[in-house]
Amino acid sequence: MKTTGASEDIIQILNPADCFTLAMDEEIRKEQMPGSLCGFALELAHTLDIKALEQRIDEFGDRFPLAFASLQQRGKRFFWCTREQRHPLFYQHTDVNHADEDTFHKDTVVKLLNHKQQRETLPPLEFHLIYSASKNTFLMRWIHPFCDARGADLILKYLCTESLEARNHFDLPKLEPLVSIQLAKYKWWQKIGFFLKAKRYIAKLDSLQSIIHADTSLAPRQLNFNTYTLSLEHTRTINTLARQQVGLTGTSLYYAGCFMRALHKMNPEQPGEAYCTPYAFNLRKNKALSPLLSNHVAPLFAQAPKALLHDKAALFQHLKQQNSQAMREKLDYAFLPVMWAASWLSLEQHGEKLRKSVYTGAERNSFWFSDIGHVDLSNSAFFGSDITKIYHLCQISSPPALAFLSCQFNKQLTFSYNFIEPLFTQAWIERLHKNMLEELLTP
Repeated sequence: MKTTGASEDIIQILNPADCFTLAMDEEIRKEQMPGSLCGFALELAHTLDIKALEQRIDEFGDRFPLAFASLQQRGKRFFWCTREQRHPLFYQHTDVNHADEDTFHKDTVVKLLNHKQQRETLPPLEFHLIYSASKNTFLMRWIHPFCDARGADLILKYLCTESLEARNHFDLPKLEPLVSIQLAKYKWWQKIGFFLKAKRYIAKLDSLQSIIHADTSLAPRQLNFNTYTLSLEHTRTINTLARQQVGLTGTSLYYAGCFMRALHKMNPEQPGEAYCTPYAFNLRKNKALSPLLSNHVAPLFAQAPKALLHDKAALFQHLKQQNSQAMREKLDYAFLPVMWAASWLSLEQHGEKLRKSVYTGAERNSFWFSDIGHVDLSNSAFFGSDITKIYHLCQISSPPALAFLSCQFNKQLTFSYNFIEPLFTQAWIERLHKNMLEELLTP
């Protein structure tokens, strides 16, 4: 690593939202796990045009050299820095003689998401093509400080865009981090007011002890995942029920509320007073193609007391009111000065603030949650092959050791249950999914 005074190789400093995800990377690494690796996987119907894909990936690397950067600490701050040599962006994995193709593909994805490497040498972004006799999977793997989920979606959209003229619209105009742009709109006393408002919000959340289902007596070993793609009929039914329960813009709340009830069914006597989950508020404008890289999000939380879980209507009314209040009081923006201030803390201090209750020091998060929404990738085509399925992956701190990730593609919902073994088991997750389906499909 270069000396502290070196600066000639610095590309850019991490923005406050990048530091937020970097702190979680450190929390995961402290548990002897790989850090905040994330994945976006496409299952493909046919063999694709590998040469054309490789050329597009090379073009992406030339257009966005940050893809080759090294994440390094200089003094108290973290920066993306140039490397002496560029690493490959594209890898291929094949096992034509494997008896079980599904097992080979999943095992390869699991291995890639559990790959351990020092933060300074770990590539921020890689693309992996996994193929066998009749199955093809394209995996984009990245480290969370490099970009958020919407950024990952934009990277894949860039790869899928056939027109060079259209690809040139990505990341234009060049924007400063949206966290910084939003912060600059407010006077110093307004920022202090936001900061205090966010602190009161967190204190209110922490007045209830979060319910944690993970077996925390066990040490984390590896990330695993189960994915389920729902039928068109089930997806339509769920979309209709979501509109009835939470309105047109509250679909994510419907998933989160149903997941809380599904977890509660697993063990109604699980200690704790409420379910609490963080989720990211995307600061980009709808359909914006910029910024492509870095994180441009602010955190919010959904929390529901255990006493409400037996009454579905009351639960969703509570979650809607909670969300409406957050928007009305601009709590999403209230976290911006908090993120800026926290970016000056050590990673250990930052991680503790993110995860731990201010009252008890216990884990705040019952599970992680992300709803990507509708995924639009070039009319379902990917270098000559139809896309049959899309799912998401992420490493998780333990606890909560559990994440629920959802998206909708080709009018079908896909749920990705990410969990840390042995704190959760495959059998437990399968029972949880049955509960989740029952909750989603029952008025």
